Amino acid sequence: MEVQSLVYPHELKKANLPDTVAAIGFFDGVHKGHQAVIQQAINMASQKDKESAVITFDPHPSVVLQKKKDRVRYITPIDEKIKRIEALGVNRLYIIRFDQSLAKLTPKEFIEHFIVTLNISQLVAGFDFTFGHKGSGNMENIHEFIDNDLEVTTISRLDYQEEKISSTRIRKELKQGNIKQAEVLLGRPYSLTGEVIHGDKRGRTIGYPTANIKIEDYYFLPRIGVYAVEVQVGDKQYYGMANLGYNPTFTDDRRNTKLEVHIFNFDENIYGETIVVYWKKFIRDEEKFSGIDELVAKLKEDEEQSREFFAINE
Repeated sequence: MEVQSLVYPHELKKANLPDTVAAIGFFDGVHKGHQAVIQQAINMASQKDKESAVITFDPHPSVVLQKKKDRVRYITPIDEKIKRIEALGVNRLYIIRFDQSLAKLTPKEFIEHFIVTLNISQLVAGFDFTFGHKGSGNMENIHEFIDNDLEVTTISRLDYQEEKISSTRIRKELKQGNIKQAEVLLGRPYSLTGEVIHGDKRGRTIGYPTANIKIEDYYFLPRIGVYAVEVQVGDKQYYGMANLGYNPTFTDDRRNTKLEVHIFNFDENIYGETIVVYWKKFIRDEEKFSGIDELVAKLKEDEEQSREFFAINE
């Protein structure tokens, strides 16, 4: 997949680009609803012997429009989003930088500069996609801003249990600890990728050595607590349990959220390596214990529940 980052104004020329069918949207999560939009573009491109593309944006418009000081936390940060879109089989990906200049474009200016000039002959979007200054362009009035050479396909909302599949809904499920529900909506386990860093090494002294994962501040985090997790180290998969929180028994530093993962049947030095944590089941909320013995007893219970979930005995 060819990836191109664009700013307004970009310098690409229509004559130098292939005839393309493109899906457009922010696509945070690349969830089942997003996949339906992207897959439709892929199918149409294949049928018409054209290239398929996805057009997305970075950062989230709220960073610019609401002038937030803090970063938005994403279900799929941009690097993760690229991987997910590539896995769907898209030929090319355009990442448009969302800034004040882009926000001021009229709907017609946006279409001319980022659709027509990119040699996109067919555009696919979800029913709720908006574009142009203050979102004044949408899938109902888009024909006011295009000519007959551009075909437009609108994808209806995709529901699960009579509720729209959306990034907002997935965030809500994750914050409530409803990991399985989020996995269904995403079409895959929710995951976090991070570097293994040095911690206080307290876990090894109580029989539960942990990999401390550096949490980048652009990741959306699920509910604070203990989880059964799968862990990818290199090309191998392992089972384990993770604690996401503040370590209240020892420090309770609420300024810094920590992710510590105990990997079952694992004894390797992986400091400095990047691993992937797949959240599989919420076990319990984080607790403050009166001492080491009470903590270890609870960890043994957590391990039993996690092993039972994964149906492993040793």
